[in-house]
Amino acid sequence: MFNALKRTAQLLRAPSQAERDMDYLNQATDRYDLEARERYLDRRAFPRTIGL
Repeated sequence: MFNALKRTAQLLRAPSQAERDMDYLNQATDRYDLEARERYLDRRAFPRTIGL
């Protein structure tokens, strides 16, 4: 009974940001697409600031 409850809780859990990022990278169709997606995630993680 506890295993069924545990399995249900895992199904209802929302994926973490790292899991969503990995899923996004796994959808790349070739090496160039993968590199572009990696650059996109890097820019999102470290936004550029204007000025200094």
